Amino acid sequence: MSAFDKQEGGNHYKMLPIQPTEYILANNLGWCESNVIKYISRWQFKNGLEDLKKARHYLDILIERQTPDEEPTNLLQQGSKP
Repeated sequence: MSAFDKQEGGNHYKMLPIQPTEYILANNLGWCESNVIKYISRWQFKNGLEDLKKARHYLDILIERQTPDEEPTNLLQQGSKP
């Protein structure tokens, strides 16, 4: 029996043709990418808007890491200088 044959804490992944973990492992995705896949895959079956916001949070992290020259907005709002 494979670990993919069972799910702890619900069935929101078991109803999918490909479980997020299988996809993540097969594509060797990183932490942030993996969380985006996880939350997008389950949002309709588990936590709705909360999961979409979690996915967006990890997307925002990925976007920030691709634009390192931009100053973080929160530092500018606080009046701090980098």
